[in-house]
Amino acid sequence: MTSISPNPKGRLYLVPAPLDFGCDAQTDLQDSLPLGTLTVAAQLEHWVCENARSARAYLNRVNKVIPLRHALQALHIQELPREVHKKGDHQGNFDARPLLQPALAGNDIGLMSEAGMPAVADPGSSVVRAAHELGLKVVPLTGPVSLLLALAASGLNGQNFAFVGYLPQDATERAQRIRELEALALRTGQTQLFIETPYRNAAMLQTLLQTLQHNTRLAICSGLTLSRAICASDSAKNWRQKTSPLDNATPAVFALGR
Repeated sequence: MTSISPNPKGRLYLVPAPLDFGCDAQTDLQDSLPLGTLTVAAQLEHWVCENARSARAYLNRVNKVIPLRHALQALHIQELPREVHKKGDHQGNFDARPLLQPALAGNDIGLMSEAGMPAVADPGSSVVRAAHELGLKVVPLTGPVSLLLALAASGLNGQNFAFVGYLPQDATERAQRIRELEALALRTGQTQLFIETPYRNAAMLQTLLQTLQHNTRLAICSGLTLSRAICASDSAKNWRQKTSPLDNATPAVFALGR
């Protein structure tokens, strides 16, 4: 069991969350999160998160596996500002140091996103950066990371890859961006990874199938580690003969390459 840091300053723990976005409370957390991660989460009193409500729901699930050291109602949970969610915080335009003041008093802090690893395809990098600036020890814990799970399951090049975030919402701009990424992937062999929100999954897949060359390989993954997981990889030509496996409830990771 992890104890409170004996050092003058606390630590920042990066605590992964299950990929069900809190929508499947019946799923056993230990199916995707190791006991060590859950044990650390159960000890923490101070948190920084995207959404306090979903953070409490996750910690309530943790409590059923490892009893929380502090009552759920007594936890100190701070939310990242909404503009950080919308505009991102990886360019250094948000000062997260005030959120880490409890650590300067010797308290360990957990950083949590809505799903997966915080600061990877999710907000949180500003908090991690601030922790380094304040001389705090940053400790990433083990848990699901949708991008790496999808890459490993894609059959595409895992030695050279790039994550490019979200593609444009405008259909014309989206198609142009796909052509650019495809050209790069076919020329260099570098797998291109990107993500999409559930309600735009269908539009993304339609644009991909209208745009990609026949032999370009496309992988689609969604809900990995969950009972409803989707993972399929095929040529664009063959994808055009299939029914979409995607739903409008779960974000998807797309990967293309050769």
